[in-house]
Amino acid sequence: MSEGSWVGLDVHARSVVAGVIDQGSGEVRSLRVPPRPAETVAWLKTLPTPVRVAYEAGPTGYRRARACAEAGINCVVAAPSRIRPAADRVKTDRRDAERLARLLRLGEITPVRVPGPEEEAARDLVRAREDARGDLMRARHHTCAECRVVFPGHSRFRSRSSGCRRPVSTAAAANAIQQSIKLIGQQEG
Repeated sequence: MSEGSWVGLDVHARSVVAGVIDQGSGEVRSLRVPPRPAETVAWLKTLPTPVRVAYEAGPTGYRRARACAEAGINCVVAAPSRIRPAADRVKTDRRDAERLARLLRLGEITPVRVPGPEEEAARDLVRAREDARGDLMRARHHTCAECRVVFPGHSRFRSRSSGCRRPVSTAAAANAIQQSIKLIGQQEG
């Protein structure tokens, strides 16, 4: 079971730290590896075979796992929620990578399914749409809050029966905005 290389990768957008368990001595060493998936795979091919790799699923996607599979390298994408937290309080990239390598060697990693490129693109699109809708709602709420400051007492949420005012005329709105600008200028000055 100790033959070959066991590699844990702590992957970020601009950096990758690898923890490698040496096949002969069992010694763990850490080093920085190239962040692009193709370069990481090329580095993994230099290690003694068979190479087994694990990294946590995250925002960097699954291109690295697909590149490893194409190169014939056994790559496991770990479910972050299933990895027990480390006992030590200090959390570093090096320690995370070494911990993943040890857990992989012990067989204690719960894998996640690696989606195809089309499915991953669809997930990204859905997330981008949800983010855009959230941004739109925040902007709407911010605009409504600003309108309440400029036109105090006017609320579009009041019903007509509770004495809702008529819409403010353009001249009155311009006057209220000018007064608000003057007040803000006086407060800042």
